[in-house]
Amino acid sequence: MDTKVPAVTSKALADDVTTDIVLVGAGISAAITAQALASRGHKVVLLDRRPPLSGSTAATTALLQYEIDLPILKLKAKVRLERAVRAWQRTRLALDTLADKVDALKIDCDLERRPSLYLAGTLLNAGQLREEAALRTGAGLHTDYLDRAELRSRYGIDRTAALLSFGNLTAHPLRLAAGFLLDAQRHGAEIFSPVTVSGIESRGGRVVVTTEAGPKIHAGTAIYATGYELPKGARRTRHRIGSTWAIATRPQPRRLWPDRCLIWEASDPYLYVRALPDGRVICGGEDEDFQDEATRDALLPAKTARLEEKLGKLFPALDVRADYAWCGNFGSTPTGLPTIRQVGGKPTILAILAFGGNGITFSSLAAELLVGMVEGRTDIDAGLFA
Repeated sequence: MDTKVPAVTSKALADDVTTDIVLVGAGISAAITAQALASRGHKVVLLDRRPPLSGSTAATTALLQYEIDLPILKLKAKVRLERAVRAWQRTRLALDTLADKVDALKIDCDLERRPSLYLAGTLLNAGQLREEAALRTGAGLHTDYLDRAELRSRYGIDRTAALLSFGNLTAHPLRLAAGFLLDAQRHGAEIFSPVTVSGIESRGGRVVVTTEAGPKIHAGTAIYATGYELPKGARRTRHRIGSTWAIATRPQPRRLWPDRCLIWEASDPYLYVRALPDGRVICGGEDEDFQDEATRDALLPAKTARLEEKLGKLFPALDVRADYAWCGNFGSTPTGLPTIRQVGGKPTILAILAFGGNGITFSSLAAELLVGMVEGRTDIDAGLFA
């Protein structure tokens, strides 16, 4: 939030509006979906009770990975091996699509390809990581297994084992979202804020969105893209909202590890680390299963100290003192997969619940699936994320 981001303008909602698609939200999920729909000729309106990009998008640590929170070895016990593999393959495709779009739209968001290092932890030990590597490679997702000696030699990290994967991304999340919103606006999308939505009703194959201030939006389809602030109708009993904390160090480019790879743990909760282009290190984690803002915020000093300690154990040569520290909410599911589906069985009301550690990757996936839903096409993978 202290870096320069392109301005995304919005306007007041003074009168009723008629459109093809109305998105509730103006963060990263809504941005990618709005661009996908508007660029295909759909008339799109976005509503947000805050200015664009003022919600949870600013808090993401932006490790853009195809690797789902639940490894294939664990996910196959919940959804069967074939479906687990296909879910991983589809998230990889969604991540590649996101990179291609950023390149095609020339969005300046510090997008970089990075490998990922997945460290042995409480979820998977060294032997299980070897099994996981075989499952991933068999699915066409080439993964190298590093034993303790190789991990220490290449990265200076003392863990029993790790997996090295390829083709993940990092980006500046606000610039990324701004780029998609601005391109959506170039294709005619309109953003109205501040607007508080009070209800959405399905009527005769269309929807009517009511707002607290009075004006209504009449549309063919409504899409909830509200991040972790779930409206009553879109809530699902198996989703969980929790709290997470993060720090960013001062710039120290000469102290960074080889490849500047993304780092996370096979643990629950897990520590996650990435390097910024200027040499800062972002470290996050310490997740807890509650969502009360006052309690979450009060824990920031203690959690900051704990993250500094954990980062220091991982990389003793780093200056781990926090130059910035923040906290926020996050969502999770039992499978680590998102929910992208109809709300209440109504085909005119859809929701993007891009929960899990792959939120932005899932937002890219949601745009692909939702375009198909809006245009009446069946996506072979829609059931995996329903």
